[in-house]
Amino acid sequence: MPRRTPLHALHKEQGARMVDFAGWDMPVSFAGVVEEHLNVRERAGLFDVSHMGEFLIEGKDAEALLQRLTPNNVSRLADGQAQYSALTTETGCFVDDVLVYRRGEQRYLMVVNAANIEKDFEWIESRAEGDLELTNASDDYALLALQGPRSAEILQPLTDIDLAEIKYYRFAYGEVLGEQAMVSRTGYTGESGFEVMVAPELAEKTARGLLEKGAEHGLAPIGLAARDTLRLEAKMALYGNDIDDEHTVLEADLGWIVKFKKGDFVGRDALEQQKERGIERKLIGFEMVDRGIARHGYPVFVDSESVGSVTSGSHAPYLKKSIGLTYLPIAACSDGTEFEIEIRGRRATARVVPTPFYKREK
Repeated sequence: MPRRTPLHALHKEQGARMVDFAGWDMPVSFAGVVEEHLNVRERAGLFDVSHMGEFLIEGKDAEALLQRLTPNNVSRLADGQAQYSALTTETGCFVDDVLVYRRGEQRYLMVVNAANIEKDFEWIESRAEGDLELTNASDDYALLALQGPRSAEILQPLTDIDLAEIKYYRFAYGEVLGEQAMVSRTGYTGESGFEVMVAPELAEKTARGLLEKGAEHGLAPIGLAARDTLRLEAKMALYGNDIDDEHTVLEADLGWIVKFKKGDFVGRDALEQQKERGIERKLIGFEMVDRGIARHGYPVFVDSESVGSVTSGSHAPYLKKSIGLTYLPIAACSDGTEFEIEIRGRRATARVVPTPFYKREK
């Protein structure tokens, strides 16, 4: 039986259509994917992301461990700052993509994907050395994502934290609706917004309070389907689709999280060698030229030769076009290059375009 988040009863009450996602009974939609997607782009939406995993990594060797296991530079983090990163294999591919938060000196929080909680924790634990305390605290937190242009005006009256002081990828502790919470300016939609982490027993009170107070600003509950189309418009990678243990961080067009100058880390040698000789394939964004929606797994062809498959693809509700991501040979990755995708037995033309597809106005 799938696990349930602390907001399961609220989702059912709100008429959510539920699905099994990574072993969790999660809301895929409420009012419908297009309506929910546009609501986040134009107003605000509230997501339950309590299925995500949380690890506490503490002790005098905590920073050293994270420096060794991730390609980004953890030593650059200040207290109250987070960074996007990855757990990498020896070949420079992905165990998972993660967020690392510096809570204090040698005190870190790592947020991981729901499907990878056990795998990731075992990966870290088996490579831990020195003075460390590792805790899989995934059951100790609930996580809500408040996303959209009206997020700040909804949340500010409900918290004693000065949200204007929280810059992108920063976080602070304080009260939300009178209860202890951690609020970060992070998200997976390409919109301005916040993620609110609370104790599981406070999740329903927090969600109900946000929805009630945010109603006048158009706040609505949002399901996983719209979360997927939103992150795709923003070209945010999805583990298991766009990034995995068969494609390197450089091939995934995420070279900006690789800091070679920081010192050794798992996968460094493989990534340095690949950088020197040049990558042979890269994750690119495309839009359809011909009619049709390119879905995950659809075959991709360059000059009639099979080169892989679509990693993510959908109709983009805000952009009103069909878009997607796929890995192409490096010679075919230039913007404007056309290639073909097989959609229901017929070949349809697609074109490489700049990404992200959508970028919010500052």
